[in-house]
Amino acid sequence: MDSNKKGINFTTYKGSASGKLVQSTTHRDRLHGEEVLLRVTHSSLCGTDEHYLKVDMCLGHECAGVVMEKGPDVKALAIGDDVAFGYQKSSCGTCSHCLNSLETFCPYRGFYGEADLDVGSMASHAVFRESFLYGVPNGMSNANASALMCGGATVFNVLDMFSVKPTERVGIVGVGGLGHLAIQFAAKWGCEVVVFSGTEGKREVAMELGARHFYATKGLRKGGLEGIGKIDHLMVTTSGQIDWELYMSVMAAPGTIYPLSVVDEGDLRIPYMPFLMSGLRVQASIIAPRAIQQRMLDFAARHQIKAITQPYKLNLAGIERAMADLRAGKTRYKGVLYANYEDVESMT
Repeated sequence: MDSNKKGINFTTYKGSASGKLVQSTTHRDRLHGEEVLLRVTHSSLCGTDEHYLKVDMCLGHECAGVVMEKGPDVKALAIGDDVAFGYQKSSCGTCSHCLNSLETFCPYRGFYGEADLDVGSMASHAVFRESFLYGVPNGMSNANASALMCGGATVFNVLDMFSVKPTERVGIVGVGGLGHLAIQFAAKWGCEVVVFSGTEGKREVAMELGARHFYATKGLRKGGLEGIGKIDHLMVTTSGQIDWELYMSVMAAPGTIYPLSVVDEGDLRIPYMPFLMSGLRVQASIIAPRAIQQRMLDFAARHQIKAITQPYKLNLAGIERAMADLRAGKTRYKGVLYANYEDVESMT
């Protein structure tokens, strides 16, 4: 980064019309208002980043870093603080949603891919609003904080916003980037966790993470899960739509289903009569509002919840390799890009 009288310049890694990752530079004349300049230490990878590979924008929305400079209106943060940011960059602050701590639904919200396209976590530095930065709790590494900023917040939002009780049974479909975090958060929340995966391959890791029960579902059809007990809340973390008929028989009345991943497979179609007769709900859930996002980090630190990660270098070659592994389904379970890769080498 170059910070001088001519402004602030730093390296970014962007998508392009051809889908090829390119290195670029972001410039700011100076910091305004509550803007904070942070040095990126870690950027985690999300499937959503793939969707923007053909867009001229800085990629990445799961960041942890260190505060380097502050704008004139920054109130709480200090130089040297460890901070993190996620999917949302801004909101209006005055609408009814913002005033009710639901800024994720603000009509003027600034989401990743929609606002400040020259700023992201796949970069040497980032300029972000203080009000959308989160303090990394004591005892939590920046690497783990970055890995929780999207997937961790997504699954924790279900537990917190929708008042899941610790006495309830939570089903989790899929053991991947989202699913392996959902198991840990739900188990530490106090719930009885039931995991569904295609094969037996992830049984051991699911049980180690806190699952009480595990069921392989490949080849099962309608009624194939009967007798396993009822599920109060079902988090669907898979990247494709599931066989909804298979799960209708295990949903408690009135249970709730939460589709949590971005799926490009047309409409959501659920068997009508089982849905109606059991009084089921399908609850959409996107990223967490700020209050819940910070509670997620604090909860994870308190209960030592950690993502299972694969390290990569935060440079052009490292990002390309990480995205190729993600695309090929080789990532177990979160790819984390390290600005200082020597930190990884010293641990091996």
